[in-house]
Amino acid sequence: MTRYVVFSHGKESGPWGAKITALAEIARAEGWQPESVDYRGIDDPNERVTRLLGYCRELQGRMVLVGSSMGGYVATAGSRLLRAAGLFLMAPAFYMPGYEDQTPQPPDCPITIVHGWRDEVVPVDGSVRFAREHRATLHLLDSDHRLQDCIRDICCQFEYFLVTLDRFGG
Repeated sequence: MTRYVVFSHGKESGPWGAKITALAEIARAEGWQPESVDYRGIDDPNERVTRLLGYCRELQGRMVLVGSSMGGYVATAGSRLLRAAGLFLMAPAFYMPGYEDQTPQPPDCPITIVHGWRDEVVPVDGSVRFAREHRATLHLLDSDHRLQDCIRDICCQFEYFLVTLDRFGG
């Protein structure tokens, strides 16, 4: 069975930015096929979810969804319908001011969140709350929203996430 890691980038980035490229290498090394959805030109999060669902329609196999910022929201919003085996989220846009009631509910699967303490775009408190409510693993790093200075740390966490997922059948 093919195993896919499907990436959803943030609002201001693209499908093969630095974090996604680095994480895709980890996915390949662990035997997962990386895919990255291009959301450029789509500002509405719900339209992005529709794009994700359409993109994944043809993928047959086990699927892990990875999302950054708005992409974290998108990955989580699509995770139930896609029957995701796991979610790996970076600075996910949860419980944003004015949109608190629109935070999606994930399926019962392993979830890891990485967020920067100094995030100036997406408040870290949303990730803390989401992790507490859904018993997700949470890694708080001394970084900002982009997490660019922590890519090596994020890669280590992602590798551990994939290996653990395999080991425990998630």
